[in-house]
Amino acid sequence: MTSLRKLGRSDLEVFPLVLGGNVFGWTADEAESFAVLDAYTAAGGNFVDTADSYTAWIEGNKGGESETVIGKWLKARGNRADVVIATKVSQHPEYPGLSAANIKAAADASLTRLGTDYIDLYYPHFDKEEVPVEEIVGALDDLVKAGKVRHIAASNISPERLQASLDFSDREGLARYVAIQPHYNLVSRDTYEGELRDVAERGGLSALPYFALAAGFLTGKYRPGTTVDSPRAGRAAQYLESERGRRVLTALDEVAQAHDAPVATVALAWLAARPTVAAPIASARTVDQLPALLAVAELELTDAEIAKLTEASA
Repeated sequence: MTSLRKLGRSDLEVFPLVLGGNVFGWTADEAESFAVLDAYTAAGGNFVDTADSYTAWIEGNKGGESETVIGKWLKARGNRADVVIATKVSQHPEYPGLSAANIKAAADASLTRLGTDYIDLYYPHFDKEEVPVEEIVGALDDLVKAGKVRHIAASNISPERLQASLDFSDREGLARYVAIQPHYNLVSRDTYEGELRDVAERGGLSALPYFALAAGFLTGKYRPGTTVDSPRAGRAAQYLESERGRRVLTALDEVAQAHDAPVATVALAWLAARPTVAAPIASARTVDQLPALLAVAELELTDAEIAKLTEASA
């Protein structure tokens, strides 16, 4: 049985792979989404990440589609207590920004779509520097006190604003961020490694990296001369053009071969072994894509393999 990982200083214990909900209501319809959620939880997974803005970028959608699908699935399966649900505020077209009033209104809208009376982990999706951290943390604390949110976390935030938020929570005895969701993977290390990670580490926060597979590039299916039919193909293909991207693929291939494991599993295992990381986030459009993601829970890389990948991606 896979051992769960503790999330920061919270009482949440999570599977070492977070299932990303950004494809639900977009490239995965309701039936496909249900199938993926069923397969993920059947394998021991217990942590689903979404946002109120998913999938507002699709023509005809207005945001909240992913939460709605997850809410219908939770109701159909009757398993709310078994699943950790994370969602986010600030980017929904009808609930933009991080004013105290908007955070509370957006949380209520998310609760309605999710068909639940509490959110396990609630994030400001993108920090808004025009809003004082005191106002943001104060509103989140109100939601915790009201029982609508269990724990809070930060995403897309500067080291300075993260530190100021933690200091304010500590000073006033308010709810405190337990996790951070940074953009972090083998070909994008600069945003998180350094000052931001230092603040997270000092503050006892766990990292839950998004774009863990670099829009699919780190699955290994993007190779020179290949075309991949995916809405994210353009972004993933950019990594092939850099020497770093090609170096990383070569190192991934070597380590994957040694373990007889998929390239994606190795890329996630490297991330899962990094300081502060509790669980990478990855999404699956189909059940067939899940095994390579779930296998991160069982794959342990050697120190030499981690070093090889770290060097290739420098």
